[in-house]
Amino acid sequence: MKTILCYGDSLTWGYNAVGPSRHAYEDRWPTVLQAGLGQQARVIPEGLNGRTTAYDDWLAGADRNGARVLPTILTTHAPLDLVIIMLGTNDMKPFICGRAIGARQGMQRLVDIIRGHDYPLEKRVPAVLLVSPPPACGTANGDFTAMFDGAVDESRKLASLYSELAQQTGCAFFDAGAVARPTPLDGVHLDAENTRAIGAGLVPAVRQVLGL
Repeated sequence: MKTILCYGDSLTWGYNAVGPSRHAYEDRWPTVLQAGLGQQARVIPEGLNGRTTAYDDWLAGADRNGARVLPTILTTHAPLDLVIIMLGTNDMKPFICGRAIGARQGMQRLVDIIRGHDYPLEKRVPAVLLVSPPPACGTANGDFTAMFDGAVDESRKLASLYSELAQQTGCAFFDAGAVARPTPLDGVHLDAENTRAIGAGLVPAVRQVLGL
């Protein structure tokens, strides 16, 4: 059985703009991916609201810097066969980074961490699948409009930048924006249908990477 780590932010955690609340377990994309792979793999969801690729954000009680936390998580769940990373949306906040190129550099850092980590016992390095999150859209929500100022344009650049990074580093790539779009309730998060669509879309990509 293969072991897959899904490393992400609120889109992986299952944040629901309605309420706000959290999507039912069966609607979260890692759960849908697990169902699609069946007994051939074990899928570990590791989503945190507000997580960035590699930037500090001290507005919550949890450490949102994905690069700083990743080594601990890799050791916790080792051995791993595949790490799926879907991050970058929170990097679009102007007070965090505000530029797609910054998210691309942050993803490069995460790939480097995975490739160079001191894994316990079995020293095999997992494969990496980079996922570009669905681009932000316009919203009438004033708080999110201000929080993600400029994100509608910048987030549209993520897919091409991540695809290029995947080619350069030998990682797999999946464009979540090809199968899902955010809700205009806040312009960033996904409704249940769209988060399920990401999980379903990833099934063939993961099967190809792992030879299932």
